[in-house]
Amino acid sequence: MTLHHELLATGGDATPIYMRLAAILREKVRRGEFTVGAALPSERDMAETMAVSRVTVRKAIDLLMREGVLSRRQGSGTYVAPRIEQPSSMLAGFTEDLRRRGLSAGSDWLEKSTDIASPDEVIAFGLPVNARVQRFRRIRTADGEPLALEHATVPETCLPDPAAVVSSLYAALDAIGRKPVTGLQRVTASLATEEEAQHLGVPTGAAVLRIERRGYLADGTMVELTRSAYRGDRYDFVSELREI
Repeated sequence: MTLHHELLATGGDATPIYMRLAAILREKVRRGEFTVGAALPSERDMAETMAVSRVTVRKAIDLLMREGVLSRRQGSGTYVAPRIEQPSSMLAGFTEDLRRRGLSAGSDWLEKSTDIASPDEVIAFGLPVNARVQRFRRIRTADGEPLALEHATVPETCLPDPAAVVSSLYAALDAIGRKPVTGLQRVTASLATEEEAQHLGVPTGAAVLRIERRGYLADGTMVELTRSAYRGDRYDFVSELREI
């Protein structure tokens, strides 16, 4: 049955047309008729095929984008969006994690600098007052799509040159024998600020996961403090549970 006929079949439903269209598309994704990464027809083609307005199609697509079912790539079109599952027990950098999933990790750098540690960083790392740290602030992308806004801090004593970080912080630390081997991670649900929404390409107030990670060397030295805001419509944290 075509999309047009499926939409006609719901004609007796008082639900707005765009919501009925969204429900049909959502079900096709669920059944695998539209696979992850597959491109949808253009808004114009869908509107002509189903004899509805482009506004109706756009509202249906926008609804599914807010739900995380679809994603839009600038100048390319609308696609069925993947969701990324991160096991909460795995200590891996963003680049390494995405590479393992067959995705291309990228960064849009916002800051890469050396600065005086803030009071809370002095306490967290156990640093002397006026110690220097390296700051890395960037938008992390998966296959070109913004996924997280990340702010990482590393003591200068652990990473002397911030330019050493090209794409992967963990690769730069590993190269000098300072890659974390254990970590503590805290995940909280929150809403995107206006700035975060702008960087992540989501509406202000969209769901985000705030993740704070502290990475440690084998001797207990803390080498990393990373605070990130991940898009809640793209990222899931998964935990394996076992009977005690």
